[in-house]
Order: sequence, then structure tokens, then C-alpha cells
Amino acid sequence: MNIRCPSCNSQRVWKDGIRQTKRGETQRYICRSCGRQFSETTWNGSDESKRVERVHTTALYSVRALPYNRQVCVAEAEGTKNLAQVEPQQGKAGAGATTKPSEADMKAKILEHSFWLLKEGYKESTIRERTSIFKTLVKRGANLLDPESVKQVIAKQNTWCEGRKGLVVDVYTTFLRSLGLRWDPPRYGNPQKLPFIPIELEIDQLIAACRRKLGTFLQLLKETGMRPGEGWALQWTDLDSARKIIVVNDPEKGSNPRMLRISEQLVTRLNMLPKTSRYIFREEGKLLTTWTSNFRDRRKTIAEKLNNPRILKISFKTLRHFKGTVEYHKTKDILHVKEILGHKSIQNTLIYIHLEAAIFQTANDEFIVKAANTLEEATKLLEVGFEYVTDMDGFRLFRKRK
Repeated sequence: MNIRCPSCNSQRVWKDGIRQTKRGETQRYICRSCGRQFSETTWNGSDESKRVERVHTTALYSVRALPYNRQVCVAEAEGTKNLAQVEPQQGKAGAGATTKPSEADMKAKILEHSFWLLKEGYKESTIRERTSIFKTLVKRGANLLDPESVKQVIAKQNTWCEGRKGLVVDVYTTFLRSLGLRWDPPRYGNPQKLPFIPIELEIDQLIAACRRKLGTFLQLLKETGMRPGEGWALQWTDLDSARKIIVVNDPEKGSNPRMLRISEQLVTRLNMLPKTSRYIFREEGKLLTTWTSNFRDRRKTIAEKLNNPRILKISFKTLRHFKGTVEYHKTKDILHVKEILGHKSIQNTLIYIHLEAAIFQTANDEFIVKAANTLEEATKLLEVGFEYVTDMDGFRLFRKRK
């Protein structure tokens, strides 16, 4: 028998566990096209009289009349009633549910919460990340309707750092708030750690080892200090090739929009990319996480080839920290760094003062010094990265760090 979704009539149907009914066990299915869950039910004990019956839905779908009087889960939709007796929860949700919901019920709750986050104005990337956290908790044995169960699962994750556990606690607190509940959250600290700042040569080696589009993306993050999501959202209209300017019109984490200068080399690399859509880097049907996976593969390859494990610590976000540190070292102007990175609060930028003092105090701070007495010589020095310092005895002095 060909199983089809009763909602969209799609054949993209996967098995989704076994459902216990009065007549015994029945196979549960989930539609990969619309997300509807349903089961195959045998009527009157006859194998020929099978029909598809919807058993689960969420607030995203309307509720249809069912063929027989069966119990409906409270989470299905507004306007439905649960035939089972439900005890109202008073105060905190410490006791949780008396029975553990099925895996399908958990998926329905997660989907319902994702829609709630969307209505509250959360970005799609945030919703995907939180949905992934909930799926991980369920996979490791947590009952999302029982806070004590969630506490136990979080506490057992020895591979999670304190910051990760604190993030999961905050995400679950929001989940309970969407249900009108609250709990006594466990106390996990958020220890501050200094970010890893690689040597510029290591970054350039990694960029050179990547393919054209990914390498251009890394060069962009290095020169501008954008967040990965900000670079991923760039459109061709945000690029001003004539003025060598790129505009961040979709800032993340409440940052300020900004206009950033880029090098001639980066402008050339950007213009060489295919213009198949309105986005510079984003591809149809692909997420930034796909690129992250490809980047990790290339990073591992070049680290093994150069026998340099430090390259394994370079991430997309590392390039932002590198830009902030180097920019402060060049200008000694923390407000300038704040504007470049788009921070709303100066408190988020002050870390680069400490990083710059620690890194460049111990690093090789020697310079190559050149003198020019003609405009042509000065132009050539500037083109290869030398910085003008001063005039002396009719010569213009330039320097570049070794």
C-alpha cells in the first residue's frame, strides 16, 4: 500500500515509531513535505480496509474533524479539548509531567515553540540553533515537560563547558515561558575566556588553501571584522566597487549597521564571483552551517599539511577578533574599533585593549624602514603595505612590520 500524507498528499513519508492503540500497535509516519504526523490504522480487523488517520498536529495547522471519538493531545491546536483529566499546575513547574510524552509529542512541542519564537521576532538562525538544542536534549533522554529531567540531562553532559550549559538553561527557560511556566534554573557560570588570536601568516595560509568563494569569504571577514552571518547576508547592492566600500545592512546581535572599506584585492576577488543571485555568498537551499562544515574540512587538511595545530583553532569568529586586535594596535583608538565592529556598548570592545597589549608586547615588534624621495617610490612602498611615518632631510620615511 502506498502511504500518502492526508494533508498534502505527498509520498515523502518516513516511518516515525510505533503508536499504541486500543487495537494494538500501529505504525506512525511523518511527512517530510509539510511536517504532518499520522498513523496507519486497521479497521474492523481487515487488512484491506486500511486508511490513514491523522493523530498529531500543531498550532501551525488547523484541526479537522476526526472519524471517531478519540482523545486529542492538548498541544494539537487551540479550540481542542483533552478528554483526559489534567491537573492544573500551580506556581512553579517543579514536579513536571507524571508520564513521559512520546517522541512525536516532543517533536510537536518543539515545532510549536519554534513557531512561537518566530512570532516573537527571533531570527531564523536563532530558531534553528534552539531547535537543535531541544532535539539534543530529547535525544539524550530529557522530558521537556519535566524541568527536573532537563536538569539531570544537562548535569550529565561532561563534554559541555559551563558556558554551554548556561546557554542551554537560558534556552529552556524561554521554552517554559512560552508555556506560561517557570522553574528553578541550575546555576552555571559564564567564565570569560580570551579569544585565540592567530598570526596573520596562518590566516593567509588558510585562505590560500580554500576554494575561490570560501577563500573570498574568509578574506572579507579578515578585512572587515564582520560576523559570519553578516557576511552571509550580503547582497551585490551592498558592494560599492568604485569606492571600495561594503555596507552591512543586516547586522546581527543588535549591532549597528556600518560602511567598511575593503582592499582593491578583495574588490577584485568579489567581482570574480558568479552573480547567480542577489546574494554574494548565500546559495539557494544551503545554510551557513554547510559552509562551516566545508571550512572545517579545509582547515584540517591545511593544518595537517603544514603540521601546525594552531590552524585548527581558527574559526569564522576568530577573524573578527583578529581584526579588532590589529585595528586597535594600528590606531590606539578604541572608539574607532567600536565603530568598525558595530558594537553598541563600549564594554564589548574593551577586551581588545588587553589583547593588543598582551600580543604585541611579546611579539616581534621590529619594522622594515624605507626612505623615498620621489612620488613614484612612495607610491610603490604604499602599494606593498608600508605606512608613512614622517619627513626627514628631504626624504619620506615609511615602515612595515616584519
